Formats: sequence, C-alpha cells, structure tokens
Amino acid sequence: MSVNKEIKRITTETIRSMKGAEKISMLTSYDFTIAQMVDAGGIDAILVGDSASNVMAGHETTLPITLDQMIYHAQSVVRAVKRALVIVDLPFGTYQSDPQRALDSAVRIMKESGAHAVKLEGGLEVEKSIKKILNAGIPVMGHLGLTPQSIYQFGTYKVRAKEEEEAAKLMDDAHLLDSLGVFSLVMEKIPAALAQKVTENVSIPTIGIGAGPHCDGQVLVVHDMLGMTHEFKPKFLRQYLNLYDDITDAVKRYVEDVKNVNFPNESEQY
Repeated sequence: MSVNKEIKRITTETIRSMKGAEKISMLTSYDFTIAQMVDAGGIDAILVGDSASNVMAGHETTLPITLDQMIYHAQSVVRAVKRALVIVDLPFGTYQSDPQRALDSAVRIMKESGAHAVKLEGGLEVEKSIKKILNAGIPVMGHLGLTPQSIYQFGTYKVRAKEEEEAAKLMDDAHLLDSLGVFSLVMEKIPAALAQKVTENVSIPTIGIGAGPHCDGQVLVVHDMLGMTHEFKPKFLRQYLNLYDDITDAVKRYVEDVKNVNFPNESEQY
C-alpha cells in the first residue's frame, strides 16, 4: 500500500509550534463529506463544534446537543480526515460542575470517536475540570470571550470584554489556562486590541473568531463561510461562497427537469 508522503498529520505540538511562526487555520465540520473536503483544502485544525446544534439540528442555541450526538458527529469527521487535527467540543452540562463527569465525558469522546483533543468553555470556573482532563493525558483547547453555552447568563451574543473589569478577568483566565497546560485558546467576539494583548502575553496559540487579525489563527463555522446559513451575517464573517442560493437554484432546476420529463434523458438510462 503506497503512502502519500505529502500528507503530514497535524498534532497539538504542531499547533503549539505555529505560534509566532505561521497563522493557524481552523474550520468546523460535522459530517464525513464536508470534513473530507475541508481536510483536502489544507486546513490545520477541524473543530467538531457544538454549533452542530444550530447548523445541523436547527436549534436556537448550542445547549440542546448531547454528548452522544457530539460523538456521532466526531466519528463521522474523524473517518474523513487524513491531515488535520480534530478537536471536539464538550457539550453543555458535561463538564461544568463535576470534574469527574468532565473527565468521563472527555474519555468517551476520545475513545469512541478517535478525535485528538477536546474543547471547553470558561476559565477559573472550570479549572478543576480542565486539570482532571489534562491529568488523564487528554489535550484541551480553551475558549474565552463570548461562550455560547452561557448565552442565557449573558442574555446576548454581543461583543464581550469591552468593559475594563470583564477584560481583566479574561486576561486572568487566559493566563490561568496557559499555566494549566491547554495547548491553544479560542477567543470569540472580543475587541481586537484585547485579543492582541492576550496573544502577546500567553505562551499558547490563540485562535480568534470575531477577535481581529492579531490572534495566532482564525476559525469560522464552515456553513457560515460557505454561505449555507444565508441569514447569519455578523460583522466578522467573510463568506467565500453563496451555496444557499447555488444549491436552491440547482434543486429548482432538478424539479423542473423531473416535471418536464427532461430527466433522465437517453444517456442517463440503462
């Protein structure tokens, strides 16, 4: 069996080594087909995000998705990926209050999906859970700023840490996560100047979403970037395609061809 020598598996150490040397690219994926294309496109890391709750299941928030559902999505992605690092979100309720439950949840994800790391939201509030997971040898990616699992506490998806007190807490949490040993940190919807300050003051790579250009990398939800979620257009999003319109148009043409008996034609039958 021949091996493609150009395929080099990205690891957590690869991601760490990219800080200050090369920008990190990350996108979400939730299924085999899209993950295969994202990986082939040369992405560094794939996040199996709990945003699957929104874009795959149609929920208003990320809260309803279960651990079993996250494992299912992660299994589908891992089967497709040859190069990228695969990180999986621990869903709401599986790690916040009980470090042992956090470890059990992370172990299930790693054993049952074959993913390479887990991600969880928060700083000081989840310190014990992070320690427990890391002590078991499971890599952890942090997440600060807008933390969607806390949406009912925040009450809004607006930019976080604009005020001095919250900015100071975010900086403290970033230092804490760095000292605990997480391998990287996502920062969501915070002022670009704060994101730059954090990036310059922690040893781990930062990956931004709506956090400006100074982070060590960037992440977007793949359905947003491809223009499939056509009604979601926040300021930080750059759409590289408009698949909603393209796919809708293709379906309309298919329906028309079927109705008019233009499909299948002579060459499309046996």
